[in-house]
Amino acid sequence: MTPCINVAKKNKITHKIHKYKHDPGNESYGLEAVVKLGVSESRVFKTLVVSLDNGKMVVGVIPVSSKLSMKLISKSAGGKKAVMAKPLEVERSTGYILGGVSPLGQKKQLNTIIDSSAKDHSTIFVSAGRRGLEIELSPDDLKNLTNGSYAEICKT
Repeated sequence: MTPCINVAKKNKITHKIHKYKHDPGNESYGLEAVVKLGVSESRVFKTLVVSLDNGKMVVGVIPVSSKLSMKLISKSAGGKKAVMAKPLEVERSTGYILGGVSPLGQKKQLNTIIDSSAKDHSTIFVSAGRRGLEIELSPDDLKNLTNGSYAEICKT
């Protein structure tokens, strides 16, 4: 059981857990989930952590087929500039390893911004806290459990 799954169960939200065998040689964790679960790229979301110029870290949750816009996420989070957070900082603040970072159940819950495209789906998939483990849930449940917000944060 991961902290992500514990949060979902504790809050009694409707969700499904999907497991697949992670290939350690595969570096595109999100695309691996798309292929192994047989779902659309637009429904599988990756969790990216950025550092803002004000020193805060922010989580961006975007479709695996998209690229995060540093300009849009920093603006949405109230900063001027954003860069990808250093891997060690991500692991320390979230409690998860890269490729298994979940927006739910983080050691220190970071401000979470979910790309507004998530609202186009009844359910989306995000990491459940381990490589090869995804949780399927409604975008609104994800937003509520993370105290997050929706915004357009992907490059067009």
